[in-house]
Amino acid sequence: MKKKTIKMGLLGIPIGIAISYIITILISLGWGNGEYYPCVPELVGSTGSEINAVIIQTALSALIGAVYGAASVIWGIEEWSLAKQTVVCFLIYSVSMLPTAYIANWMEHSISGVLCYFGIFCAIFIFIWASQYLGWKYRIKKINQKISLDK
Repeated sequence: MKKKTIKMGLLGIPIGIAISYIITILISLGWGNGEYYPCVPELVGSTGSEINAVIIQTALSALIGAVYGAASVIWGIEEWSLAKQTVVCFLIYSVSMLPTAYIANWMEHSISGVLCYFGIFCAIFIFIWASQYLGWKYRIKKINQKISLDK
């Protein structure tokens, strides 16, 4: 389990960086008016230069990827209920994502900004969880149908 956790954490690093990079491209396409914005202007301002901001954002994205990758092994703990797996993953994800988002200025630095970001985070988590749940439920139903046909 420990070896798999480390492996998944290491695999998560480039995935976290790639997702972050893709998000910057999508944001630039939507709001950049033809310009590329590698990170939010507030992060550039607080770090003193764009390159410092990009380095910090890349490191934070790598950290998030590592945490999410390592935490993904929780979904394979068969002794745990789905509810326990969900709660533990949600706690790990939110405890790592919210401070990172605050440091990277991905959210407004106010109570309303934090609450709004957390609400969006919860909505995305619920959407992904429900999609995965329904997908697995459908696959299991198909497998069970095939098993009953084979009898």
